[in-house]
Amino acid sequence: MIRTVRTAALSLTLAGALGLSACGGGGDPLSSSSSSEAGDAGGEVVVGSADFSESILLSHIYAGALEADGVTASTKTVGPREIYLKALEEGSVDVMPEYTGGLALYYDKEFAETDPDKTYDALEGLLPDGMAVLEKSEAEDKDSIVVTKETAESKDLKSVADLKDVAGEMTLGAPSEFKTRAQGIPGLKRVYGVEFKTFRPLKPGQATNGALKNGQIDAANIFSTDPAIVENEFVVLEDTEKLFGSQNVVPLVRTDVQEQVSKTLDEVSAKLTTDKLQQMLKRTDIDKEDPDKVAEDFLTEEGLA
Repeated sequence: MIRTVRTAALSLTLAGALGLSACGGGGDPLSSSSSSEAGDAGGEVVVGSADFSESILLSHIYAGALEADGVTASTKTVGPREIYLKALEEGSVDVMPEYTGGLALYYDKEFAETDPDKTYDALEGLLPDGMAVLEKSEAEDKDSIVVTKETAESKDLKSVADLKDVAGEMTLGAPSEFKTRAQGIPGLKRVYGVEFKTFRPLKPGQATNGALKNGQIDAANIFSTDPAIVENEFVVLEDTEKLFGSQNVVPLVRTDVQEQVSKTLDEVSAKLTTDKLQQMLKRTDIDKEDPDKVAEDFLTEEGLA
């Protein structure tokens, strides 16, 4: 079983507070014993995750595969991209599961490529010194805008573009960072001319899915692999203009541990598909199984344990 360290999921507002604290000379709450020194010495590798179930599951898969290959590894739930990239830069985390298009757009706000291979190639050139991406997987998980079947039928919604004339009467639920990210509310307005009446920040997963199912929100930003979509007969609106781009799952690593982890994590990526990821998320999100156990089963079935 992989040792897990959990830190509170931090909001963007808190991110600003942390920055001020650091400027004021206080200790960095993301720091731990020097991860880069551990990496250089072949010591423990810390696999981080964002605070949503898929990222947490992937972190357990990565850490479990590393452990199986003789690398001491632990997992740590850090928070959203804006927080965990800081943790990677500072060395409190060594590896993160990421998504090619979303990460490329984070570093280049004008990024518009949608081809998976071209997106990956471009991402390699956008990363700051000290970071690298390993081989991308076939598995892909995109942001999506989802409505209930009833809403889709009553408002004749099939694509995101169809929201343009009705979004002004609707409430959108999404993670807090969706409000400011280029692929979030700004992107919906820029690409589709869609502006929702209200925005309700919600934690990804059960909170968002439940709010949509119960009518507390009218539309939601839900990851396309979320098993709740099939479970609740939600309707994913087609992203005809490719706002959400290509989002292949890819390990993002510090270069000082790259040699130590690349062979193992490349083997994981070669086995990971969207369908397998969906099936595993059903077990963690719907059946409430422990992600560590689900990850272990995957690694065993794929000959990686």
